[in-house]
Amino acid sequence: MRIAVTGSIATDHLMTFPGRFADQLVADQLHTVSLSFLVDNLDVRRGGVGANIAFGMGQLGATPLLVGAAGFDFDEYRAWLERHGVDTDSVRISETLHTARFVCTTDASHNQIGSFYTGAMSEARLIELKTVADRVGGLDLVLIGADDPEAMLRHTEECRSRSIPFAADFSQQIARMNGDEIRILLDGATYLFSNEYEKGLIESKTGWSDEEILGKVGHRVTTLGSRGVRIEAVGQDPIEVGCAEEERKADPTGVGDAFRAGFLSGLAWGVSHERAAQVGCMLATLVIETVGTQEYQLRRANFMDRFTKAYGHEAAAEVRAHLV
Repeated sequence: MRIAVTGSIATDHLMTFPGRFADQLVADQLHTVSLSFLVDNLDVRRGGVGANIAFGMGQLGATPLLVGAAGFDFDEYRAWLERHGVDTDSVRISETLHTARFVCTTDASHNQIGSFYTGAMSEARLIELKTVADRVGGLDLVLIGADDPEAMLRHTEECRSRSIPFAADFSQQIARMNGDEIRILLDGATYLFSNEYEKGLIESKTGWSDEEILGKVGHRVTTLGSRGVRIEAVGQDPIEVGCAEEERKADPTGVGDAFRAGFLSGLAWGVSHERAAQVGCMLATLVIETVGTQEYQLRRANFMDRFTKAYGHEAAAEVRAHLV
């Protein structure tokens, strides 16, 4: 099963300031702020939802196709992704712009000042999925992840016009989208991914009820935080899968992307939705135990031992056949 993952490709530049921002602010001069903070360290991490999901699928051996736009500075990141099983040949490289970048400084009180540079991500709207499909002999599913909004709309419309099954996954972009855009992006999706809060926001912005939305998509996949995930489809009993036990909780960033990576890998293997969700939850557990969205290591034996403990020997036997 050939799965293309569209979405943002970015790097995070994270710094820490040992003092407090509030101590540097003068109340009657806030209209003309000019400040520079001497920071203690710089942590550069690879990110972007498209790249995070593709990385996780690559770790599981599902050979995903990453579709997005990056800058002329992408060479090192590309090499990293390819070493971890990601096909990057459909990433558009901008001739003039840097890869999207989030720059953030955190103070001693955990307050943050950050900026997001869109950069090359804006060129994702220029990517045609037909070119991607022709290169690999067709696509079985396209995940429409958070990206340049115009790109998300274009990819969705192209999937519909070319009868390519697609999964709608708005995540970070849902806050800036209006009801009309969300209706376009989810109508006819084979899968609709969201967390519980986004689920309510989708219903509020579209004006559609839970039942109406479920009738417009094949399956609704809702992550429930520490309670796991629920999968719903019209005329079927909901499937609920719990989380695997955590060894520690280091950083929740990227947990949702990891779940999607595991779930999509399960679809690529042809296992049931329940089994795919279990793989997603197990991978998400590895990510929450690690600082950084692509810093975890998937050691097969350890993964299967923990998976067996969480979901039983029968489930493990099905997954082990694919996890090579």
